[in-house]
Amino acid sequence: MGEGTATLSISGAVATLTIDHGARRNALSVPVRTALKAGLVAAQSDPAVRAIVLTGAGGHFSAGGDISTMAETTPWSLRQRLTIVQDCIRLIVKGPQPVIAAVEGNAAGGGLALAAACDLVVAAEGAQFAASFPKIGLMPDMGLAYTLPRRIGGGAARRIMLTAASFGAGEALRLGLADEVVANGATLERAQALAAGIATLAPTAIASTKRVLAAPVTDLDTALEMEAQAQGLLFATDDFREGIAAFLAKRKPEFKNG
Repeated sequence: MGEGTATLSISGAVATLTIDHGARRNALSVPVRTALKAGLVAAQSDPAVRAIVLTGAGGHFSAGGDISTMAETTPWSLRQRLTIVQDCIRLIVKGPQPVIAAVEGNAAGGGLALAAACDLVVAAEGAQFAASFPKIGLMPDMGLAYTLPRRIGGGAARRIMLTAASFGAGEALRLGLADEVVANGATLERAQALAAGIATLAPTAIASTKRVLAAPVTDLDTALEMEAQAQGLLFATDDFREGIAAFLAKRKPEFKNG
């Protein structure tokens, strides 16, 4: 696979984006980062796509940054590398479709950051997580200091990021990093099933929910105002009218994302 890539496949309303750099446990080389960003943009631009599954090939999610390519980089080239994956994190957190991580094997460093940015995380029983950045003299990046505390709380996130200790799927589930733990090899199927279920819901409502959840709300009044603005717009959508009509007719709704 050379320096790796990320491949996008779409089945119905579900897009699956697969990190594929098997020689390095799906490390995030520059080609992988570039392909990952392109895949996210393409999936989010497709009006038929209503949920995205993010996974890794070959039994691993992602081992994080491609350390073998870091030694000869300059501060400027490192900043360029980081900018690409920061764009990926923005797309995952702020994009309209929910993103579900299917985590097998290792999710270390940047791999953990990708998982933490996703809306839902399905972990295999044998999955291992770690914020391993300090082991090579770096601090957590790719938004981990923002996403991880929001998922599991400040104290637990602080411990994970300061100790760089590895932890398994059971601990990830207990902390709230993982939403479900399934048998090894079953994460992709389960994540795609979750995505298919989400795809039956009103995409306008799901996108508005994601937008509110991603906002850096610091007080109740701000949260209430944000929901009032979003809900006011949703009341005017065709999806809302279809939802009401389907409920009254006791049939399944057919949402059109409008």
